[in-house]
Amino acid sequence: MVADRRLVGLLLLTAVSPTVEAVVLVSLGFVAARGLAPQAAAVWPYDTYHDLRWLYVYHDSWPSFVFWLSLLVVARGLFHTLLVMLAWPAEVPRPPARWLLKRNVGLAALVAVFVAPWALISVAASVVALSWVLLASLVPLFLLAPFLQRAAVVGPWWRGLPSISLVGWSMLNFVVLTVAGALCWSLPGWWSVPVAAVAGVVNGLLWNRTVRTALINPSTRWVRVPATPVAAVLALAVPLLIPPMVDAVPDKSLRAEAVVLDHPLPPDVPQAVIVLAGYGSSYGGEQPLDNRVERFSYRGLSRDGTPLPYRPHDTTISVADSVGLLDAQVRRLHQRTGRPIALIGESEGAIVARTYLQQRAHPAVDTLAMFSPLINAGRAYYPPPRENHGWGVATGSQLRIVFGVMRLFGGPHAGPDEPFIRSLVDDAPFYRNQLMCPVPGIRMVAFIPTTTAAEAPPGDYSGIPVFQMPGVHGGLLNRSLVEDRLLTFLSGEPIQQEREEYPLLQRLGAAWQAPPLPIAANPAWSAFRQPDPAFTGKVCQPTD
Repeated sequence: MVADRRLVGLLLLTAVSPTVEAVVLVSLGFVAARGLAPQAAAVWPYDTYHDLRWLYVYHDSWPSFVFWLSLLVVARGLFHTLLVMLAWPAEVPRPPARWLLKRNVGLAALVAVFVAPWALISVAASVVALSWVLLASLVPLFLLAPFLQRAAVVGPWWRGLPSISLVGWSMLNFVVLTVAGALCWSLPGWWSVPVAAVAGVVNGLLWNRTVRTALINPSTRWVRVPATPVAAVLALAVPLLIPPMVDAVPDKSLRAEAVVLDHPLPPDVPQAVIVLAGYGSSYGGEQPLDNRVERFSYRGLSRDGTPLPYRPHDTTISVADSVGLLDAQVRRLHQRTGRPIALIGESEGAIVARTYLQQRAHPAVDTLAMFSPLINAGRAYYPPPRENHGWGVATGSQLRIVFGVMRLFGGPHAGPDEPFIRSLVDDAPFYRNQLMCPVPGIRMVAFIPTTTAAEAPPGDYSGIPVFQMPGVHGGLLNRSLVEDRLLTFLSGEPIQQEREEYPLLQRLGAAWQAPPLPIAANPAWSAFRQPDPAFTGKVCQPTD
């Protein structure tokens, strides 16, 4: 009877916080963040991951960051102490409550240190809207979870491998949070509240099973090896390994620009074409086979009007600078050929081309095809380095440290303050609400790879035709199909294809997105009057 009452108390306790969070989010109409509510009472480390993502987005000074971080650590330590006491199996002697409290508060601080880099990278993923960045934040957490979930109850928790049973409960924990997040987003309005409550109850059962497994079925392998610290160090390598793994995807090297650069355009294509490659691309000055086609140069034009060669570093310039260079190249190509102009942009190139159409499009431009556009980018903010106030000020400082360390070990050379990244942060309302919207007089289409489904919160993300296809960001897995569809589009025929699995993948990713910062909350975005997809669930809404 006592054990039954303790289990009921455990389930009630774990149901409260997800329910309260879901009620608040629904009351605010904050649809983009509803998938996070089930994690409020999840088993370590997912609850800390939940807390830190909110904190990294929602603080506006270093003192407030330190205050809320301290409060979250103490609150989690107290909460976990209660959960562990209620989940403790009757057949195992339980240590004094004071010992459990001291241990859990200390561990709450330590787990926050373990989880902080991945929560930071999750926020970075919400800025650049790249699936591989989100994956780099989530895979290490998934790998560390079985090691950290035993920490609250096992003595030398940092030694030995976790048992197979604990690994299984950890995997189930991840699945439950993913499915619960998808349901919270998928169901209308207040229906997400009972889903969050049920998810909280399941979290309680998982706490019960995890504590019991850690105590009754402890590790018997490598009991003298400091396995948890080793796993934490190995997890640091994940962000370095994912980019080359993505590049190793078969046919990943088939870039969008190759479709029109490798052979002449068909006669029925009336336009001259400028191809804008993506971030990190390079150009050696090679001339396309068709003199109607030019490669956009991130360095501009030579004196005779030909695009200059450029290196990967040149693609880090601001979007505004790229738009100015594109304008000059459009005018020069139109003058040379007398034809209307079509723009084909990939990733950063798509951003530049779409911004150009918004700000200063030449009348000759009548067509835009975007490949792997950065959908719903700029969902978080951090001020420039010399500013010590503003939303995400501590996040920006810590991202600079994280990416600096990654560069030392051969990681990505991108940094959070590069001009291109800064453009996404500073002009975020446009990229969140207008990037995928029609422009009067312009034929538009977006080729969307499957991985884009994990790059942004669920919801309507496009007001233009899309052609969804299997693939990864910046890579085509079916060149012949894409080439045929693109040339069909350039010839004047409409194209569109939406795959059934895409909305499902969007919803399954809802639990692992960082919560977006509302447009209206940020003084740095006060010049923009854009409806917020985080609350409407839609893009291309008319401005006030």
